[in-house]
Order: sequence, then structure tokens, then C-alpha cells
Amino acid sequence: MNTIYMNKNDTFDLNQVLSVINEDTEFFPLMSSQDEEEMSKADIPEILPILPLRNTVLFPGVVIPITVGRDKSIKLVKEAYKGDRTIGVVSQKDMNIEEPTVDQLHKIGTVANIIKILQMPDGNTTVIIQGKQRFRITELVNSDPYLKARVERVPEEKPKVANREFKALISSIKELALQIIQLSPNLPSEAGLAIKNIESPTFLVNFISSNMALETEQKQSLLETKDFVKRAKNLLEHLTTEIQLLELKNQIQNKVRIDLDKQQRDYFLNQQLKTIQEELGGNTPDLEMQELEKRARSKKWPADVQKHFTKELEKLGRINPAAADYSVQINYLELLLDLPWGDYTKDNFDLNRAVKILDKDHYGLEKVKQRIIEYLAVLKLKNNMKAPILCLVGPPGVGKTSLGKSVAKALGRKYTRMALGGVRDEAEIRGHRKTYIGAMPGRIIQSLKKAGASNPVFVLDEIDKLGSDFKGDPSSALLEVLDPEQNTNFYDHYVEMEYDLSKVMFIATANSLNGIQPALLDRMEIIEVNGYTIEEKIEIAKKHLLPKQLEVHGLTRKDASLSNKVLEKIVEEYTRESGVRGLEKKIGSIVRGVATRIVMEKEHSSKIEPAMVEEILGAPIFDKDLYEDNEVAGVVTGLAWTSVGGDILFIESSLSPGKGKLSLTGNLGDVMKESAAIAMAYLRSHAEDFGIDYKVFDQWDVNIHVPAGATPKDGPSAGITMLTALTSLFTQRKVKEKLAMTGEITLRGRVLPVGGIKEKILAAKRANIKEIILCKANEKDILEIKEDYVKDLSFHYVTKMSEVIDLALLKNKVKKPKDLTLKLA
Repeated sequence: MNTIYMNKNDTFDLNQVLSVINEDTEFFPLMSSQDEEEMSKADIPEILPILPLRNTVLFPGVVIPITVGRDKSIKLVKEAYKGDRTIGVVSQKDMNIEEPTVDQLHKIGTVANIIKILQMPDGNTTVIIQGKQRFRITELVNSDPYLKARVERVPEEKPKVANREFKALISSIKELALQIIQLSPNLPSEAGLAIKNIESPTFLVNFISSNMALETEQKQSLLETKDFVKRAKNLLEHLTTEIQLLELKNQIQNKVRIDLDKQQRDYFLNQQLKTIQEELGGNTPDLEMQELEKRARSKKWPADVQKHFTKELEKLGRINPAAADYSVQINYLELLLDLPWGDYTKDNFDLNRAVKILDKDHYGLEKVKQRIIEYLAVLKLKNNMKAPILCLVGPPGVGKTSLGKSVAKALGRKYTRMALGGVRDEAEIRGHRKTYIGAMPGRIIQSLKKAGASNPVFVLDEIDKLGSDFKGDPSSALLEVLDPEQNTNFYDHYVEMEYDLSKVMFIATANSLNGIQPALLDRMEIIEVNGYTIEEKIEIAKKHLLPKQLEVHGLTRKDASLSNKVLEKIVEEYTRESGVRGLEKKIGSIVRGVATRIVMEKEHSSKIEPAMVEEILGAPIFDKDLYEDNEVAGVVTGLAWTSVGGDILFIESSLSPGKGKLSLTGNLGDVMKESAAIAMAYLRSHAEDFGIDYKVFDQWDVNIHVPAGATPKDGPSAGITMLTALTSLFTQRKVKEKLAMTGEITLRGRVLPVGGIKEKILAAKRANIKEIILCKANEKDILEIKEDYVKDLSFHYVTKMSEVIDLALLKNKVKKPKDLTLKLA
């Protein structure tokens, strides 16, 4: 390729140029300021032939090749070439017009000198021209055989003095142009050499404007700008934009090149790794996909699941094994394969066998076991699970969770359990979407995968301990799980497919119903699992707890035996609970004590005596609840229910001179304080009925205390007990011996029913109580208790407070009664 250079000290020698010109020549003509000045002073003809240009603009001093194809244009350049070679070059406004008129051309163009005409091998005519001066078309002279127009020179408006700002502007243009040449791989390096050697600011601006990748309209705008400084500033803006685009383009190309290089490198490494794995006998990605396909062929899953699996498997084949998504996709496909789609165990509906298993595993709990048998009977008849979800509610340690295991054993189903205590994230139930890092399915799906069947007995343990926070409400997510009408299409976010839970037998457990969402509670049938009596605990200890602890500690029945008397001592003096969890721990301690004596070869008896119990367990922890005498006015025995079972409590009241103030102590809750206020208000309004002078209420302060002060107490059950205590206090009448009571009161004097009756009755029996006052509505609760447990107790059922007072207070007064009239005026 020939390149023509013009040194800044040389003049433009046309003959030298023509001697080396051919179709491969590139022009970098370098003009000095002197050359430029001579060119601008040269005369131009008054009338010029006009050559329209479609998509380029010619600037003064710049040499460009143009291809002419229109007949008029070819004729024009040939005639001009034979003459003085001077023509006028003007850009078209619309490049699509084949034969433009003078009105369709820009008014300002450039006088050009034809350097050479070349006939190209393809038949086109290429004309090499050099711009001279700018001109303006003033009038059309002729349009045939080509355009001729009258023109006038457009002078250059240059600054008279090249100040510092102008020099900085020209320097910036040159610097940016050189950067663009360096960043553009398509531009020859000779262009940068040419720009470095350009001395004339005008020619520099024209040269760069001509060679920049600008739209024709933008170049025409630069040509038409009269003020040279303004034109230079506009050019600088275009250069700045161009260099920013080039830098961005290069960044993108480099990034793509780096990514491609990394992919190629990873590909080769993976191919090597594949070969190594094959040599070592490991699984390659191809083998993994084949293994997944093989497992999928043996699955009996629905058609939509099969279609989804196939789609996801094809997606795995398109993922680079080195990519992070590959392991995510593998885990997802393995989960789909591990889930027991349509796998069901066969139910054993022999209810007589189920009764035996329940009786063997759980002593007592007759009502609960009967309800479970009824549930199984309906399941056998209907052969579907569209029945209420069972929810076992009761204190800790009574066997709620183990009941689920027994049901699974009776039915021959798989057993799985999900602990809900402390669960606060809705995703624990429904899972996370696969797009999240560390995503996994919800615990419902995980439990089914672990169970290996789609119809297990599924225990939702501690459902009342569910929480909620900004991550969602898991109890709301359980609404779908526990609704027989909805759980046929349970949707897990991770699985992204609907899963049928309708064959799962859900059993929920809870200690209290207070924390369960009402909508969730509505979907479950509540079965109360009450605490055990002392007799039941003794039987459970003999049949279950002691044999279990002996086996755990490597002993046999010959090594240790506990009598009923010893077991009763442990229950009453070392445990205070509704269940038997604490009792099992104490029996475990005794068995370990025996094991220690055997290993150390100390003398011991296999029959454990009470003295040995105290030696191993220490002094008794709890005192037996005993009834106290009735020699003091204002002290009444009440019955309470706690989280560990029933208990008796004493409502104590006393009088002191004052102004009728009521004080409450004993760590009482708001409901219990309201019961005391209601009792006081009722007594004041009915003082005359009980023979009390109403004036005494304003002369004495009343204090009500409920021991023990460190234990929080609340609830309405002590209402009738407080009223009885206040009535005894203000009348100084004795309270009937060995009497206890429980019930809520109203301002009208009505007695309302309360809960926890069984536990309260058992606590009364332990405390040697003989008579109990209850609301008439609680009579049904007494009928559900075994007759053996209540045969020594007398029950009085009341509806009004006046009946309670008549039953509880004797006519005679206590020893040394207070004279409440002493303070009366």
C-alpha cells in the first residue's frame, strides 16, 4: 500500500502525487499555514459546475476519493478534468434522491480540485479531489447537462491572536484525535503520525472533521460554522463523545474476550477432569445425568411431574458442570426423585389390634384413645382423610407426642414428626425459591422425603409455639396444609410443583390453645389430654418408666424394684407435674444409684426402701398440700389449675382500721384482681343479706393475700373463694371444715363454670379435702372422671353466690372474733 506524505516545509507538488497514485493509495496530505494561506487567497470562478455528494462532506485542504456513478456526475468530472479541474462539491440533504435539484442541496459547499480520475475493475469511476475553499450557492445557472451555479466565497473567521485558551483548545483536539486513533484498531498508525505533523490549526480541524465517524448532517454543520473557534469547540465535543464510546466498546470487547477465554479454559479443564474421573472410576457429569434418567424411569409419578423433570434434566445438560448452578440443579433433581410421589403404605385397619397397641403404650387417657379409634373407624369406612385434624392439648409430659407414634404403629404407617416450637419463618413451611443462595424445600416436604411415603402419620409438635416476624407468619402457611379441601395441591416454593398431602394423617399437639391462630384452630378437632392421677402415675411408672430406665442403664428387674408406696413418695414429694417426665428423671436417678452400688460392690437391696430414696434424691422437694384448720376467719381453700396440674391455694384476708381501702398481694394477675374487686362490690351491695352493717366497709381496710407470693397467679377461678373469704371476714363466721371451691362470679351474684376440673379434683383429694363446691355447669366434668377417683368426695353444685355462702359458712363464729362495731361512730 502506497502512502503519500507532505512535509510541513514542502509545497504541495501535484506531479509528485500523481506519479504514485493508484487505487490502493491512502492520502495524508500535510499542509503548512503558508500553503493554506495561498490556497484561501486563490481566485475561484464565478460560476462552478456543482457535483452533489450523497453521504460525505468535503473540507478545505482535505484530499478524499469519491465514487461517481450518475451520468451527469461522470460527465461533469470528465469535462472538468479536461479543463481547469475546478468544481464545486456540495452535500445532498437527502441521500436517497437520485437527481437532486439545487433546492435539495446544502447552500454551502467546498471548491475542489480534481487530482485524478481512476477506472476501477468493477467499472466504477473513482475521482480523487482536494478541497480548496468554502463557497455559497447564490443562484442556479444551468441544470443540463449537469448543475451549474453562481457562487460566492465564504471567508474563514479566525481569531486574530492565538491566545492561551485557543492554543489549549487546539492541543486538546489533537490529543483526543491521537487517543481515538490509538483506541481504534481499524485506523492506520500513519494517521497519528500525520496529525502530529499538522501545524495549521485550520487544516487540523478540517482534517479531523473529515475523517471522524460523524453523520453527514453533523459534518455539514461543522462546515457551515463560520466562527472557527466555535467550530473547534463543536469538534471537541464530538471527539469527547467518540472517545467515550470507544472506551466503553473496548471494555465490553475485553470483558467478552476474557469470558470466552475463561469458558475455553474451563472447557479444557473439565475435559481433563472428566478423563481423570473416568480413570479413577468416579462419576462424570454424563454419568450423573444417565443415573438421574435411570432413576426417573422407575418412578411412578404423575405425567405433569414427569414432564417437569424432563425439562429440568435438559436444562442441567446445558449448564457448565463448573458453574455454581450445576450443583443447585443436581440437588433439585435429586429431591424430585427422592420424594415419594404416589408411594403409599397399606393401612392395617384391625381396630382391635389398634386398641391393644394404644393400651399397651399408654396407661389411662381413655377418652383420647376412644376418639382415636373412632377416627380410625371412619377412615376405614370412607378411605380418605377428609376429616378434622386431631389436636391433642394438654400439659407437658402426658404422652401427646408418643400417641402419634402409637397411631402410626397401629395403622402400619410411616411416622414423622416436625417440631414447630420457635419457628418464625414462613419459608420453614413452604420452602425457599431456588433463586436464593442456600435455598431448600420446606420442612413439610423434607419430612415426607425422610418418611419415604405420601401417607405417613405426621405429628406437628408444639403447634402453639409458632411465632411470626418480618419473614412471615408460618401459622398462616399451615392453613393450607391442615385444610382437607386445599392440601391436595400443596405448593412448595422450592419444589415448584403441587404435592398431594390429602393422604397424610396430621396430628397436632399443644400445651395451650391461647397462642393458636383462630383460623388454624378452626381446622382442628381439639382433644384434651388431662394430667394423670397419682394412681395412674404409679401404674405408668411400674409398666413403662422403670423397665425403660433399667434397660437404659444396663440393669434387670432383679436388680431394682419399686413398691407402690415408694413410687407414691416420689410422685408427691419429688415431682409436681401433670405428666410423668419429671417422674421418669427421678426414677432414672434411683436406677443410677443402684447401678453405682452394684459396680462398687456395696451392699444393697433390690427392693428400694423410702430411706434409700431420700439418700439418693435428697430431702423431699415439695410438701404435700394439706388442708388447714378453719379457726381463723377470712381464710378459704380454693382450687387452682397450673401448667403442672392441679393445686390447692388459700385465699387469706384480714382487716385493719382504716378508710375502706382494698389491697391485693400475692403476685396476682389482672383477672384475679378484678375477681377480688367484683367480690367486694357484691358483698357491699348485699351486706344486709349477710347481716353486715354497711358502715363497717368505710371503717376497715381489707387486705387479700394468696400465697406463695413468688408464684404468678391469674384467672377467674378464685371468684367464689374470694367472696366466701370476705363474707367470713366481715361476719367472723367459721368456714366449713375440709371444704374447697372453684368458680367465677358476676356482679349479679351468679356462679360461672371454669376449666381444669379433673386436675383440681385430684389436687383436692391429695389435700384430704372432703367437700367441693362447683358451678352446676361443671357437673358434666365430674361425670367424666373415673368413679374410683372421686368416691370419697362430696360435690355441691351451685348457680348463685348465696348458695355458696349457705354451704360454706357455719352459723357459729370463730374463736376470739373481732368486734367490727368498735370503730363505728
